Amino acid sequence: MNTALVTGGTGFIGEALIPALQQRGYRVLLLTRKPDAARQRYPEAQPFRDWRELGDICPEVVINLAGEGIADKRWTDARKQVLRESRIGVTRSLVDWCATRQTAPRVMVSGSAIGYYGDCGDEWVDENSPAGHDFAARLCSEWESAARPVRVLGTRLAIVRIGLVMGPGGMLKRLLLPFRLGLGGRLGPGTQWMSWIERGDLVRLILALTDSHEAEGIFNAVAPNPVTNEDFTRVLARTLKRPAMLPVPAWLLRTLMGELAELLLASQRVRASRMEWLPGFRFRFTGIEKAITHHLPQLTGNAKVQL
Repeated sequence: MNTALVTGGTGFIGEALIPALQQRGYRVLLLTRKPDAARQRYPEAQPFRDWRELGDICPEVVINLAGEGIADKRWTDARKQVLRESRIGVTRSLVDWCATRQTAPRVMVSGSAIGYYGDCGDEWVDENSPAGHDFAARLCSEWESAARPVRVLGTRLAIVRIGLVMGPGGMLKRLLLPFRLGLGGRLGPGTQWMSWIERGDLVRLILALTDSHEAEGIFNAVAPNPVTNEDFTRVLARTLKRPAMLPVPAWLLRTLMGELAELLLASQRVRASRMEWLPGFRFRFTGIEKAITHHLPQLTGNAKVQL
C-alpha cells in the first residue's frame, strides 16, 4: 500500500482529496494541529500533530496544502505573519523533514495560488508570466521558493497555483446567505476577472500530478473560462433565483477590509497552458454556471458531499 502524507488536509480542499486518495488505496497520513478532530472526520486516516510522531515513515507521495485562510481576517501585520508561517514556514519544515527520510518521496505536489500574478487587468497570464508586487504575490512567490529545495532529494516537484475554488464551502458558502437575502452584488467595478476551478476538478488535477512520471514545475489550476465578477454575480443570483442589486463600491471594501480588499478587486485572467503534461486529465466543469449548479444542493443542505 502506498503512503501519502498530506498537510492542510482538514480544509475545504482536503475534505474532498482525502477520500479520493483513500479510494485509490493510499494509506493517508495527516499533519494537523487538531488530530482528534481529524480522526473523527477521517477515521481511516492517521493524523499527527508533530513531525516527530511520524517516526521512520517514508511516504511515496507528499501533498502540501497547508495555509491559514487568506481571506478569513483583515491583513494586520500579525495576520500577515500567520499567513506567512502557515505556508512558508510549514513548507520549509516539510522539506527539511523529507531530507531526513531514508527514502525521499517520489513526488511532492505543493500548493500556491494565482495571487502570484497580482492584478493583471484584462491581460491573459500563464505559468511563464512574472509575479506581481503586492502582498499576496510576494507570499505565493516565497511559498513556492520554500518548496523547491525538495528537488535536490530527487523528488519530483509540481506546484499548483490554485484559482478560486467552486464547491460546497469556501467562497460560495460565504456568499450564499447575502445572496439568498437579496443583498448580493458585484464587488467594485465588477470588471475584474475571476479565474476559478471546480473542487472535484482540482482534486483530479492533484491526483493526475501525483500519478504522472514526468509532470513537474508550475501548473495553473484554473478552468478554461474565467468570468468577470459582474458575470459571476449575475450567474450566482440567477442560480439562486434572487436579485443582485446591491453592488459594493471599491472604496467601501477598502474601508471595511483594508489591504485585503485588493485581493477581491484584483483582476486575474489566468490560462492553464501546461495541460499537455497530463494527457489523461480533462476538466469536467468548464462553465461557471454548471459548477455552481452542481454544488447548489450541498450549499443549501440538501445533498451529501460529492467530488
